[in-house]
Amino acid sequence: MRLDSKDRAVLDWIAGEGGRIIDRAVAWCAVNSGSRHLAGLERQRRLLLEAAESLPSAPVEIPLSPSREITPDGLETEFHHPPALAVIVRPEAPTQVVLTGHYDTVYPETSAFQTVSTRPDGALHGPGIADMKGGISVMLAALEAFERHPDAAKLGYRVLLSPDEEIGSIASGPVLAQFAGHGHVGLTYEPALADGALASARKGSGNFHIVVRGRAAHAGRDFAAGRNAVIGAARIAEKLHALNGRRDGVTVNVARIDGGAPLNMVPDVAVVRFNVRFPEARAAAWFEAEVARIVAEIDGDLHAHLHGLITRPAKPFNAAQQRLFGAVRDVGALLGQDIAWKPSGGVCEGNNLFASGLPNVDTLGVRGGDIHSEAEHAWPESFVERAQLSTLILMKLASGEIDARGIRSAMETP
Repeated sequence: MRLDSKDRAVLDWIAGEGGRIIDRAVAWCAVNSGSRHLAGLERQRRLLLEAAESLPSAPVEIPLSPSREITPDGLETEFHHPPALAVIVRPEAPTQVVLTGHYDTVYPETSAFQTVSTRPDGALHGPGIADMKGGISVMLAALEAFERHPDAAKLGYRVLLSPDEEIGSIASGPVLAQFAGHGHVGLTYEPALADGALASARKGSGNFHIVVRGRAAHAGRDFAAGRNAVIGAARIAEKLHALNGRRDGVTVNVARIDGGAPLNMVPDVAVVRFNVRFPEARAAAWFEAEVARIVAEIDGDLHAHLHGLITRPAKPFNAAQQRLFGAVRDVGALLGQDIAWKPSGGVCEGNNLFASGLPNVDTLGVRGGDIHSEAEHAWPESFVERAQLSTLILMKLASGEIDARGIRSAMETP
């Protein structure tokens, strides 16, 4: 690989756009778009529709099916998500790339963390500045720049921006799978790891809920007639926690127990909520069997029902991934960027794309850290740095210097 004058002209254009790329992300961060804040998600979606109009094809909305949720009193209900946004450019081109991101954040509507400020060390500090409104701004800047290159006609792409990644892509998962079927490689804009590295192998993840039902009774007059659902839930939680350490790489996090009643009443319903992380499919199957056993062994006077599913399969660092990451490292070297990678226990849309057969790099967003906390931050210089990296990846895919078809074919290697 090498840089020619046409490449340099596009990269120089990005360098001159740094302020705009940052300012766009900062403005987006002022819109609270927590995964369950529908009004905020709607405002963010409209801003993204406007921003995506800079691309050659008009953005379109993709309706998402409602997802099922378990309320604190154990009832099943539906949550209606806003649409995903898509832009499809040159679907007839010989090389196809899928680019994904999410416009929801982890911060609820009531969070006090609502705006971006600049820390004394120069870092931008704000909700979603790294995860991943900064990443979406970088993605769009890279595509805007790529369209200025003479080889742009040789490459087509599909962009998908979803509203539910932070809650497991439970509604957008089928759309991610559909998009993955049209691509040779995928690029996703989660923030880089704290030291700037890419995530290579990723664990899989699932979110589950066990509804425990007992029998209500007066705690004084008829205590013996009651069947305490909270106690049943606590015993289940203890058994779930005991799974930790029994299978290499599997972790079970009991995150919450909903339930309870007035102090003079035996509670008749409780909900245990937990997450699992696992390194490969056999470990996931082991976990599912263990949970089924725990549910079946509940006290005979109580009833337990399992809800939830594995939302993201594990993403191993297979031959196709190794080839793609090696190409990204070579592109980085042309820019003077030292590209490294390491495994991550986190999950993202890259897991979904990989599970559908699409090799991908999923940490092409900005450099920063402390995501999912009120210390979230991003380094301003990384906006241009990462936009140039993505743009040059696209240019080398278009020129054939990165063999997208060969990388995709390697997914079929045992």
